[in-house]
Amino acid sequence: MNDKLLSELPAWLTQAGLAGASEVDIVFGFCEQCVAAGIPLGRAHLFIDTLHPVHEGRLFCWGYGPDEPPMKEYGRTSSAGLDATGLDATGLDASGPVSLDAQATGIWQRSPFYTMLKTGASLLRRRLQAGTLDEFSLLPEWHAAGMTEYVALITSFAAEGVIGEMDAVYSSWGATAPEGFSDSNVAALERLAPYLGLAIKAVSLTRMTRTLMETYLGRDAGQRVLGGRIVRGTAERIDAVVWFSDLRGFTRITDTAPEQVIPLLNDYADVIVSAIHDHGGDVLKLIGDGTLAIFTAEDRMHACSAALSAAFAARRGVAELKRRRAAEGKPVTDMYLGLHVGNVFYGNVGSRERLDFTVLGPAVNEASRIAAMCRSVDQPVLMSEAFAEVGDIRQRLISVGRYALRGVSHPQELFTIDPES
Repeated sequence: MNDKLLSELPAWLTQAGLAGASEVDIVFGFCEQCVAAGIPLGRAHLFIDTLHPVHEGRLFCWGYGPDEPPMKEYGRTSSAGLDATGLDATGLDASGPVSLDAQATGIWQRSPFYTMLKTGASLLRRRLQAGTLDEFSLLPEWHAAGMTEYVALITSFAAEGVIGEMDAVYSSWGATAPEGFSDSNVAALERLAPYLGLAIKAVSLTRMTRTLMETYLGRDAGQRVLGGRIVRGTAERIDAVVWFSDLRGFTRITDTAPEQVIPLLNDYADVIVSAIHDHGGDVLKLIGDGTLAIFTAEDRMHACSAALSAAFAARRGVAELKRRRAAEGKPVTDMYLGLHVGNVFYGNVGSRERLDFTVLGPAVNEASRIAAMCRSVDQPVLMSEAFAEVGDIRQRLISVGRYALRGVSHPQELFTIDPES
């Protein structure tokens, strides 16, 4: 074993973490340098939990064929049919609480890390031979792939370093040498695991921060905040299409079926937000049943066309969602949408302790008022004259008349989608 090469790995891991290299590059680089130093690695898994609204964490795999993805995101531990990593019975490691599914629970309880967490061990070694293969669910698959020994390590974080479920880096190592790992090989992996864990944690935290920013602030606003736009009062004047939508009869649903409110909001938000994102818009706020979004582009015509396409997509999605929910006996509703285009202020507003990154200005107020008019004129979508007059947009719309909008000085001509367009 080349001790000199191994002694260089902590510095390499530190630099990779500081440089923001991807987790896959860090894991692959680490494994390849271990092999170059004489450690007989043939396979490795490393996974770490995270803070994500859908995924519980990421699993990184080294030593597989080109058809095997090097990274897999695993779902919540309560997902039926999955073990604690969101993976099925393919022999992959698991960590965390058991799934609600009985079969998945059995897989988890037969994993090395379940045993280690119960006993408080940070290291587990098993020779892969006839007498040991039945002890853990993944060992037969590793043995069939040519591994002769299996080593599992848990590199735990201090209590102050725990974020959500991210409390440790879990790693598995497989040897290909006939005699397995030597004691010095395992000692080297134990010694290097904290450096590897720190590099992975640093990169994961950066990615996690970006995900949380974009999830809670919106994609563009999240990127701007991460880019340093955090000073109170910092805002820029931009030209944007303002989208304001809400749900019809939402108050009635909250009164008559309060237990259905959160699932209903989630279902409709999935459809509406996806339509906005798929057409280049940015969702800035979810306000109860309301959605505030913007579409920006150097060409106003492009922004308006994108917003109109998103409106068509959202209506199709809502119609399909209504059919599905009705078939399941769940309450249904419709979307009301107002679209307007104009100049807005886009940036930070609030107190020294609590800021919001949002849009402000008369155009935002008008979009809200236009959406509210949908109920009065019995139309699911209404657009302002300023929006309708952009390019050839008006060819796809019909006028519903002029209306006084609360807080707007002059009556506005409003338009809706031509049913024949």
